[in-house]
Amino acid sequence: MRLVFAGTPEFAAVALRALLDKGHDVVSVLAQPDRPSGRGLRASYGPVKQLALSRGIALHQPLSLRDAALQASLGGLAADAWVVAAYGLLLPQAVLTQPRLGCINIHASLLPRWRGAAPIQRAILAGDAETGVSIMQMDAGLDTGPVYLRRALPIHAHDTAASLHDRLAEVGASAVCEVLDALAAGTICAEPQAPEGACYASKLARDEARIDWLQSALSLERLLRALDPVPGAYTLHAGSVLKIWSGRVSAGRAGEAPGVVLAAGPAGIEIQCGEGSLIVTVLQRAGSRRLDAGAFLRGHRIEVGARLGG
Repeated sequence: MRLVFAGTPEFAAVALRALLDKGHDVVSVLAQPDRPSGRGLRASYGPVKQLALSRGIALHQPLSLRDAALQASLGGLAADAWVVAAYGLLLPQAVLTQPRLGCINIHASLLPRWRGAAPIQRAILAGDAETGVSIMQMDAGLDTGPVYLRRALPIHAHDTAASLHDRLAEVGASAVCEVLDALAAGTICAEPQAPEGACYASKLARDEARIDWLQSALSLERLLRALDPVPGAYTLHAGSVLKIWSGRVSAGRAGEAPGVVLAAGPAGIEIQCGEGSLIVTVLQRAGSRRLDAGAFLRGHRIEVGARLGG
């Protein structure tokens, strides 16, 4: 098919690579403008932009798609369809109706559950047993359009946002190619989403990364996995930020205050929670690297009885 592709991060790049490898004619790629990153705040190219440049595909990075001249230019490409994945900009109605087959979105959840910006993280935080990918016909709503195809994936006990992201990206790339083949053959129709079970995966707020030791150990263990690799859950120890990357749930000790260190050794640093305790196994000081508990304690002292969280 003759396609326009819109996306920015690695999740989208996996899909774009699959479309190109399948022989689709991607006539233009849209990605968000370059963002400054790193200590020097240099503008860095996103994965989709890098791939488009390496394959010699025309690239656009508009701040918005509401410009009439840009819309006319994109419409002149006469695309059969747009494929959209983690693009980050709203598509106006004038754009949604341009392609012959409309705009098709790869969304990382089993719609209507977890519409919105952070479906992977919210699924882990909620303790969902499974998630998946939905290939959806886009409409003016937020992830409300009819769905062509769903592919479910289990959420494993040790899945982080990073590991789940990578598995979902591969499934999404395969699924969108399958849908495009079926659309070309005229053998697939999108079905409206059921109103039951819809929920919103809001973008992670900054204060969600700070660990609240009043929460249960089970909730905090999910928080660590959902925020890995970005932004990482953290607490305070002796006035300094301490990022915590991995831990396991334990029974804790009745009568101890949340945030109190119950034990500290090579097997982990056990911290009392509102319910149960969390045995921290991987952590990191600001400006340092991730360390397992034993290596961390050889260079940093955390005393039994200390209280984390400030």
